[in-house]
Amino acid sequence: MTVEFLIHAIVRQTMILIAQLATLGGGRAPLAQVANQVFVDLVRELERQGVSRKVSADMFGLGLRTYRRKIQRLSESSTERGRSLWEVVLEFIKARGPVTRSEVFARFARDDEAQLRAVLRDLCESQLVVSIGPASKARYRAATEEELADLRNNQSAEGYDDFLVALMYREGPMTLEEIAGHAQVEVGMIEAPIERLVASGRIQTTVEGGVTRYRAGALVIPLGASSGWEGAVFDHFKAMVSTILVKLREGETAQADDRVGGSTYTIDVWKGHPLEDEVLRTLGRIRSELSDLRKRVNEQSGDKKPKEYSRVVVYAGQCVIPEENT
Repeated sequence: MTVEFLIHAIVRQTMILIAQLATLGGGRAPLAQVANQVFVDLVRELERQGVSRKVSADMFGLGLRTYRRKIQRLSESSTERGRSLWEVVLEFIKARGPVTRSEVFARFARDDEAQLRAVLRDLCESQLVVSIGPASKARYRAATEEELADLRNNQSAEGYDDFLVALMYREGPMTLEEIAGHAQVEVGMIEAPIERLVASGRIQTTVEGGVTRYRAGALVIPLGASSGWEGAVFDHFKAMVSTILVKLREGETAQADDRVGGSTYTIDVWKGHPLEDEVLRTLGRIRSELSDLRKRVNEQSGDKKPKEYSRVVVYAGQCVIPEENT
């Protein structure tokens, strides 16, 4: 029961983070597919860990037949097997647009109507599809190459590059298709950024069996950088999750000399406290020490990294929360 409470608490905190990111700076990021994506990703991870579909269905409180139908509906189009509904709807609109909602529903009559509405809404919010006319009589067309170019130009190229580097640093080596899958975009939308990152030397390529994969050997986002925070947030979150997963797998209680684990310290200070300045400046000092340590390690290592090595991930964070005694 304690694990169940922990899962609920972690989901709650994750949803708070997603909601904050989705509304950052007054924006409204599309969330139509998030709930379905969470379900599909969780199913895939359970399967990767060797959990059978019967057991997974029980964990979700679903009958096996209902569970299989839900996976099928969310993972691929019922009208065109083996391809995602999002993909085939976009392709249909590109080939036949402008089309009405009724025409989309007729073309994908075997798919769930609510899911089709969500896909159309998500495509419009991501600006890959343009809605023409009032909602009741809307027609849909694919965005033109010029509109897609404007969309990419309006995004922070540097911030997007940093996010892709962070993705490959933590998840790589990956193919273009795998990178696009993680980033939830079409392959065509990342080809230019990937080429730019390879040309600048920020990512490297490896070819095995005729398959090209991309990896990043380092991820450094300078303090004070005006962009790239997306990559930093992903990297920090990934480092924290990785540490927790390794600790859970080891199944050991915390010891003073642990090589894997984390600790959280809460210190209450106030204006005029003798140690206020030292407490508030702790994060800066830790960053400085770790940056210096990384620099010295890299200088000592040079190009002599062996095939097998240990990657030590250290994450540090700090927040200041105003409180009142009651």
